[in-house]
Amino acid sequence: MMEGNRDEAEKCINIATAALQAGDRDRAARFLHKAEKLYPTDRARVLLEALSRNGSSAGNGGAYCRKPANGTEAPPPQQPGQNQEAGPGDATKGFTKDQVEGVQKIKRCKDYYEVLGVGKEANEEELKKAYRKLALKFHPDKNQAPGATEAFKKIGNAYAVLSNADKRRQYDLTGGEEPSSPGHSPHGGFDFHRGFEADITPEDLFNMFFGGGFPSSTTHTFTNSRTRYTQQTEHARREREERGDGGFSMFIQLMPIVVLILVSVLSQLMVSTPPYSLYSRPSTGQTVKRQTENLRVDYYVTRDFKSEYKGSALQKIEKSVEDDYVTNVRNNCWKERQTKTDLLYAAKVYRDERLRKKAELMTMDNCKELERLNELFRGG
Repeated sequence: MMEGNRDEAEKCINIATAALQAGDRDRAARFLHKAEKLYPTDRARVLLEALSRNGSSAGNGGAYCRKPANGTEAPPPQQPGQNQEAGPGDATKGFTKDQVEGVQKIKRCKDYYEVLGVGKEANEEELKKAYRKLALKFHPDKNQAPGATEAFKKIGNAYAVLSNADKRRQYDLTGGEEPSSPGHSPHGGFDFHRGFEADITPEDLFNMFFGGGFPSSTTHTFTNSRTRYTQQTEHARREREERGDGGFSMFIQLMPIVVLILVSVLSQLMVSTPPYSLYSRPSTGQTVKRQTENLRVDYYVTRDFKSEYKGSALQKIEKSVEDDYVTNVRNNCWKERQTKTDLLYAAKVYRDERLRKKAELMTMDNCKELERLNELFRGG
């Protein structure tokens, strides 16, 4: 039962991390506790410990903005050596000369590789590393220089296109320089798409990298202190209901979900129980332990399995067992790496040496097993 709650727990942790990014500590704590009840993990436990130990001090460390008692948001403190720019109706914004020069540099870039500062042969990890660094540097919450929001969007679009194999292939074939004259672009020189539009907004992409987890359907509006969310989808839904057509619209919206549920139920009824399991399952009678001949992977079958599967049929079964096992190990290795990354990130945000040491002492058992399997494949 707990195993089936793992995905829901992961979603709760992602929502909690997004709440931390937005400065909502109460919401973060609620979802972390919920994640622990669903499926206890080091990732949720570490963030809960950091919340309880740091209390309100986390916001004072510069990681999150806080609201004063009067409900208005205070502008960020002015640092020595910073310039200031004030606009009508806007809070005072502070920015440095380096931030202005950085925005201008992104503005002058002619292609997406130049935006991210990578070569055309850059792999997925290099793209991620470049995006992480630039997104943190140009996010409007941390960079209020003129044009920082546009630069941030340009960086997000560059990564979204280059990280998509199909879009990157098309971009390499037909992508050229951006228009040099601001008059050719409705964005004042920042032509983000040029026919190569991302499938995700820069804000959602940032949230997925730094704790948001899943793209939302809302439109994001950047302010001088933190990202505000404009709930346009909810507003449109209420307007439809007020006009009296909400029932029919809701039915149309729910139709795809109903169809998916029906297809899922029918497929489960039509698909028979697999002849093996990687874990002992008394409910299906798969309690007899066996090992594959090639990788020596343990699996469980029913008592009459030996009489039903022989020769080439048995070889196919064991091949499927090993494929499933390798896939599970690879997925678990990814989760171990993600947990370690989250620990290191929390250690950096809260300046907690204990979290950093805990990350370094992780055993990474699945990643080690994946290395062993890779060695076997190379040796074979």
